[in-house]
Amino acid sequence: MKVLFLNNPGVNMRQFLKFFQRDERGVTALEYAILAGIIVVALVAVGTTFTSSMTGIFTALTTKVSTTIAGGSSS
Repeated sequence: MKVLFLNNPGVNMRQFLKFFQRDERGVTALEYAILAGIIVVALVAVGTTFTSSMTGIFTALTTKVSTTIAGGSSS
C-alpha cells in the first residue's frame, strides 16, 4: 500500500504518524542488520580471544601433515 502523504492535502500529521507507527516494512531489515552486527562482534571477540591457541593448533597440524607427506612418523 503506497500512500503519498506529501501530495495529499487531506491527510494531517496525526494520520501520517499513525500510518508510520503501523508500517513494519523496514523493521525486519533492521532486525537482520542488528543480528548480523551482533554476530560479527561475537566472532571478532572469539577470534581475538583464541588467536594464540588457534595459531598453535594450526602450526601443529601443519607440522604433522608435512611430516606425514615427507614419509616421517609423527606420534
